[in-house]
Formats: sequence, C-alpha cells, structure tokens
Amino acid sequence: MTISVNPAKTDPGSAGKRIELTVRGLILGALITVVFTAANVYLGLQAGLTFASSIPAAVISMAVLRMFKSSTIYENNIVQTVASAAGTLSSIIFVLPGLIMVGWWTGFPFWQSFSVCAVGGVLGVMYSIPLRRALVTQSDLPYPEGVAAAEVLKVGAGSGEDAAAAAAEGKAGLAAVLWGSVASAAYAAIVGTKIFVGEAARYFRIGSSATGMGFNLQFALLGAGHLVGLSVGVAMGVGVLIAWVFLTPLLSALHPEAGDAARIAVGVWKHEVRFVGAGAIAAAALWTLAKLAVPVWKGLTSALAAASARKTGVVLDITEQDIPISWVAIISAAAMIPLAGLIWSFIAGGPLSAYALPIIIGGLIFVVVVGFLVAAVCGYMAGLIGSSNSPVSGLGILGVVAAASILALTIKPLVGEPGAKALVALALFLTSVVFTVATISNDNLQDLKTGQLVGATPWRQQAALVFGVIAGSIVIPPILDLLNNAYGFTGAANAGAHPLAAPQAVLISTLAKQLLGGTADWVHLGGGMALGAVLIAIDETLGLLKKMRVPPLAVALGIYLPSGTMTTVVFGAVAGWAYDKWVEKGPHPDMAKRLGVILASGLIVGESLFSVALAGAIAAAKTGMIKVSDTDFPIGLVSDSFGPIAMPLAFVSFLAGTYGLYRWTRSLARES
Repeated sequence: MTISVNPAKTDPGSAGKRIELTVRGLILGALITVVFTAANVYLGLQAGLTFASSIPAAVISMAVLRMFKSSTIYENNIVQTVASAAGTLSSIIFVLPGLIMVGWWTGFPFWQSFSVCAVGGVLGVMYSIPLRRALVTQSDLPYPEGVAAAEVLKVGAGSGEDAAAAAAEGKAGLAAVLWGSVASAAYAAIVGTKIFVGEAARYFRIGSSATGMGFNLQFALLGAGHLVGLSVGVAMGVGVLIAWVFLTPLLSALHPEAGDAARIAVGVWKHEVRFVGAGAIAAAALWTLAKLAVPVWKGLTSALAAASARKTGVVLDITEQDIPISWVAIISAAAMIPLAGLIWSFIAGGPLSAYALPIIIGGLIFVVVVGFLVAAVCGYMAGLIGSSNSPVSGLGILGVVAAASILALTIKPLVGEPGAKALVALALFLTSVVFTVATISNDNLQDLKTGQLVGATPWRQQAALVFGVIAGSIVIPPILDLLNNAYGFTGAANAGAHPLAAPQAVLISTLAKQLLGGTADWVHLGGGMALGAVLIAIDETLGLLKKMRVPPLAVALGIYLPSGTMTTVVFGAVAGWAYDKWVEKGPHPDMAKRLGVILASGLIVGESLFSVALAGAIAAAKTGMIKVSDTDFPIGLVSDSFGPIAMPLAFVSFLAGTYGLYRWTRSLARES
C-alpha cells in the first residue's frame, strides 16, 4: 500500500501558509446550502430527483470571494464542499415523508427530523474517510461531477494572462445561474396562474389493455436531464419504454377491466410495474455491493497504514491528510449516544417501549453495519456515474427491506398486530438514518475527488462537510413542514388536491407495510430482480465492447418514476447533448459546455425556489391568512376552461424557451 509522505519536517499546509478553511468561506457555503437545500427538497418530492450543487456553488463562490484579494482556489473548494451537502442531505425526503404516509407523524417534529439528518450525516462523513484512498486516489473511477467541479475551480483561479479570462468566465457563470433561475421561476409562475399547463398526458386503450405517456413542462426537469447526460438519459428512456410500452399494456391485459384508460393504466403502473422497477434497482445495488468487497478492504488497510505512519513521526503530504482514523472511530462511537436517545424518543410511550433495550441495541448495530455497507456502495456509485445520477433510493429500498424483515422476525412476534403500525414506523425511521449516511457518503467522496485534483487538504474538506451537514439539517424540517401543509403527499391523510408525488417515499413506505403485514409483492419484486440481472449483463457486455453503456440503475429509475417526469428528463439529456455538439463548432467550446451545466443548475434552482414560495402562499390561503377563491392555485388568473388554449401555449413557450436559453448561453460564451 503506497502512501505519499512529505520529507519536510513540518506540515506544508500548517502555520497559515494556505488560505483554505475560513470563517467567511463557511458562512458563504452555509448561505448557499440553505438556498440549494430548499430547491432540492422540492425537486425531490415533486419529481423524485435531486441535483448536485457543487458546480453552481463553486461559480457563486468565485464570483463573491473575488472581492477579497486573499481568496484562493482552496477556499472556493471549501465553499462548494459545504454547499454540496444540499444536493445530497436533502435526499432524506425519499424516506422521511413515509412517516406521514403511514400515519405515524402528522408533521415533521424539528428535533427528531434534525437529529436524523445530523447524526446520519456525520456518520456518513466518518464512514467515507477510510474509503478515500481506495475509491478516490487509487481508483480509476471517473467521478464526473467531481472532475467537472475541479475544472470550474481551476478556470476561476486563473492568474496572470488568464486572470481576465477567469474573471470573465466567473461573471458569465453567475449570469447563467441567475438568469436560468429567473427564466424557470417565471415559467413556473405562469403555470401557477393556469395560463400554462404544467403537464400533458394521454392515456388510451389497445384492445383489452391500457397505457399512456406523460410530459411535464418543467424547466427544472430539463435542467436535471442536462446534468445526468446522454448515457443515463437514454437508459432512463429505455426504462420508460419498458414500463409503458411493454409492462403496463401486458399486465393490464392479463386482468382486463372496463373503465377509464387513465385510471387503469396508472393503477397497474402504481401497484405492479413500479415494484418491478424496485426489484431491478435492488438487483443493481446488490451487484454494486458485490463489486466493492476488494476496494473497501483496501481503503481500510490504507487508512490504518496512514495512521501508523503518523505515529512514527512521518509527515504525510498535505493531500493525504484525512481526519485521523482514531478520531473517526471516536466520533462514530460518540454519535451512537444521540442515536440511542433518538430511537428511545421515537418509541417512548408506544407499544414498543416495553422492548426498548433490545430495539435500541439492534437499531445501533443495524445503523453501524448497514450504514457502512451503503456508504461504500454510494461512494462507488458516485464515482461511477456522479452524485446526481446515483439512485440512492435503491439502497433505501434494500435498507427498508432489511429493517422490516429483521423486525418481522424478532419484535413482531412479541407485540403482535397491535404493534404493527409502530414497527412500520420504526423500520422507516431506522432506514432514514441509514439513508442519510448513504447520501452524505455519496457526496463526500465526490468532493474529495475535486479536492484531490486541486491539491486541497482532505481533513479540512471533511470538517467543512460536517459543517454543511449541520446547516442543511437545520433547514430541511421547516421546509418539509411547509410543503406538507401546502400540498401534502400522495397517499397521506392530509393530501391536498395536488399532492407532491414523493415517489420513493411512497414506494419505501409501501414496502415496509407489506413486509411487516406479510403481503409483500414478491412476484413483481422477483421479476424486477430478474430483469435487473439481465440489464446488468447487457451493461457489462457493452462496457467490454467499449460501447455507450446503459446503466441498469438508470433503466430501473425510468421504470418506477412517473412517465411525465422521466420523459422530460430524457428530453433534457438529449437537449444537453445537442447543445454540447452545437457549441463544439464555435469558439471557447469548453467554456460554453461549463456554462451549459451552470445554466441547467439555475433552471432547477429557480423553479424549485419559486415552488417553495408558492407553497407558503398555498399554506397561508388554507389557513385563511389570505383570501382567494382557489386555495390550491392562489395566484390563478383563469379557470380550468382555459385548458385547451393553455396546453399549446405551454408547449410552444417551453420549446422556444429551451432554444432561447441555450442560444443565449452559447452567445454568452462567445462574448466572454
């Protein structure tokens, strides 16, 4: 095992010789975290996707810190590290709303929700530290977002003759993210007035079967598609075709019924097809876990070797200095104390409180063991296809299956049916902690790749990410409460007329209820796992042939996320690919491509933040604070009868807006 050392007697990064971890950087990173966390929470609940915030955070950081002559590339890297927690910690919304759906919570109690995010997030940082060398420095994984963020930072840190160009690109990047946000927010506002429709869907019968397809007119999804890229976008498109061209017509024909095509097709997809997708995701996640055994072992031995080197007085190179493994162990052990208290507070006073001690001990073991495994899987997936593309929801599925199965075998025989609801809630609660571990590990290794490429200090990045975890944990509970009060979630008792889909939370909570109720749909889950095995074989074969791969996890996402969401994401992936090909023929192609990524991030942020603000207006209308005729559309200007006009207006405007924004971004690169 090779470890880089510094032959000097002193640490080259000590004594203030580099400006890296600063108070102003932490404050700026926390402010960006608040904004991007709000955007990601809404996008995840509405569409089942989140986006990595590292690149737009780096652009904003460079534009702001350029006002200080002492700012450095390392400080900008710390800012994006803090802010990147927004893109991943917010993924807790894939599990936590399930507690509302099963009727255990009516809202999101701040301290319990905060603690789930904070404790799980800190463990996620700690668990990923031993994996850094195996999965980052000694790995050939591409880390697409980490590499892209490093390139943005390097360009922004230009000096000498490059300084003017760097300043110009920084200014252009800030303009792209701001105007992208304004454009997407404006379009979403018009949808809110009902002058534009937000979704177009058509369902129809083919003999005794039923199927259909949807398309969401949302610039946030367009931006998400641009970020996932063509390979993942095509794979998602394949999943949509499998779900709606093959599985839904086939399964609806197997038990034909009369009635509305939309009701039948959506019902079959929701209750049968989605579980095929869940099984495919589980198979792909297990395959990834199996491939990680050797890299995980190498990472642990490398971390222990580094600790031994420090004890003998050898000074490691600054780019090799992690938080010491002894401190990792101490912090991880210390986190068990609040976690134990958290589990106790969750079950206290209920039917499970009589068995508190075995539940707490078992819960801690579950989080430690399963948490480390999912940390390794997520780190690998982030390196392979990027944080935005990593379907950590697949690990959520595996996590809830494991938690519910263990509880069904151990605690349920003791409490019987009266405790079934409490066991479902506990399974979701434990899964939410493990899920937070997974998402932060997913993000941390991506950030450490960026740091490696710019020569940053790993332990400073790891400390910054802990700070970002705490900042994001403070923001998430009130935003979830606001959205729950305004819209509600699909399947929950308080769901409004237009509830947020929260697709992963629906699926994971349904699995928990079925597993603990003995009604699990093993036919469709098993069929999905078999399909996943076929997809894995195809993808591995394409890799050997050096052809464009079709990631099985992305195909599975296309199966179990709504068609309206997926078709728009696929459209965005194709549009982003076409834009990249277009700008390759002009001047400054690399800069134009980077600006395209930043524009896409702005499209997500603008629409999401507007939707959070609109949720505030809806909540105010429902409580009577403001008086409107339609509390679900407090800014509505027209009636539903305007729909036949609203649809073509929306489509033409959406396509024209897409072309116009990409054309403007291309010209921005030319002018800069």
